[in-house]
Amino acid sequence: MDKDELTAWALANGWRTMGGFVSLAKPSRPAEAIVRLVLKATVANVEVKKPAGKWEKVAGASYPQIQADAETGVPSGLGLLDIPGFTRLMQDNKDHMTFARPSTPGDKPPDIASVFGPRRG
Repeated sequence: MDKDELTAWALANGWRTMGGFVSLAKPSRPAEAIVRLVLKATVANVEVKKPAGKWEKVAGASYPQIQADAETGVPSGLGLLDIPGFTRLMQDNKDHMTFARPSTPGDKPPDIASVFGPRRG
């Protein structure tokens, strides 16, 4: 996989761009990234944010070493399935993206008639 393929896979599987990196967020704080992919010219690194706020590299590989798994599509070579709780974090982020209602400035919650239709008498 190259940089673009890895980015496309991540964005389709619950990751989102935060602070210039493709990242996963805490379920309780969706605006705070706790895992990120650092995609450089020749290598991709997985970094985890420590409680003190510093990023720590936990895995990395050059692009030719990263291959998509035939069954799951998850890139092998980065240790994404070896990190405890990582699969759950990816699923939580994907669910949040799927079920989160996009908001726009001035957007108000729907009223009952717009959800269930007009009242019948």
